[in-house]
Amino acid sequence: MQIRIRRSWEIPESMATPESVFLDRRAFIGGAAGLAAASLAGGPALAAVPGSGTGAVATADLYPAKRSEAYALDRPLTDERYSATYNNFYEYGTDKTVTPASNALKVQPWTIKVDGLVEKPFEIGFEDLVRKMPLEERLYRHRCVEAWSMAVPWTGFPLAALVALAKPKSDAKYVQMQTFLDKAMAPGQRAFFYPWPYTEGLTLAEAGNDLAFLATGVYGKPLLNQFGAPLRLAVPWKYGFKSVKSINRITFTAERPKTFWEGLQASEYGFWANVNPAVAHPRWSQATERVLGTDQRVPTLIYNGYGEQVAGLYKGLEKERLFA
Repeated sequence: MQIRIRRSWEIPESMATPESVFLDRRAFIGGAAGLAAASLAGGPALAAVPGSGTGAVATADLYPAKRSEAYALDRPLTDERYSATYNNFYEYGTDKTVTPASNALKVQPWTIKVDGLVEKPFEIGFEDLVRKMPLEERLYRHRCVEAWSMAVPWTGFPLAALVALAKPKSDAKYVQMQTFLDKAMAPGQRAFFYPWPYTEGLTLAEAGNDLAFLATGVYGKPLLNQFGAPLRLAVPWKYGFKSVKSINRITFTAERPKTFWEGLQASEYGFWANVNPAVAHPRWSQATERVLGTDQRVPTLIYNGYGEQVAGLYKGLEKERLFA
């Protein structure tokens, strides 16, 4: 007899919110990309969410993707009207209301460069890349270093699939990811005191973890610009600033990358950035988090609740991984 041990962050199927209650997923097919998800309470559709991410229409036929039941949640999904209007995207401003400014982001055409310690560097168009990959929807927690959180239905593919496509050499130890650099398109990049372009990185072991995910869509449709269209990282056990947006370059390297926020203030925003309620940010506690949309305060979980899946990655790095 086969026995399946349920992970701590999974819930029984009987407890899951019915899909028809949360979202009429098929309503997104045929040009409804600008509409918000239906209310979790089963009410009428939410008002249209600003920011259409229209550059991704070439792949709109791929959405909604089949939801993976292996990635369930212990809390309701965040209504899109909240998560799509409360975003960090410093290329378009330092406050949370970046949606109007992010409409300037042009994501078609979009090319991703893969280089560094790989068998053969290459460039690939976003559409070509996405159509090579098996897309699926995953429900993930998202915890910001600023102590707010949300629950998001990302669509995309495992980062490990991109690593396999890149064929890194044996001496590659890290994956560095960068966003675009275009000061005309992104006025925030004109701020000289930031180390543009936005750069983030993972160890190759982290990149190979099942949870590491390259998101191409959200709420059953292509990514809206403010979410980091057309391609962003989602690593749910780390603080949100690790989830680099609008990726256009992926580099394999033997040296640990100097990441964007680490370069600005390493004591506050370290490379590892694993969610840890026991280690306060220098300017606020991380013991609790504010749930976006409800403002409810709930306890923060170590590794954001994904400890069973990722704790083994950090044996011997106990001191380093405590950095906020």
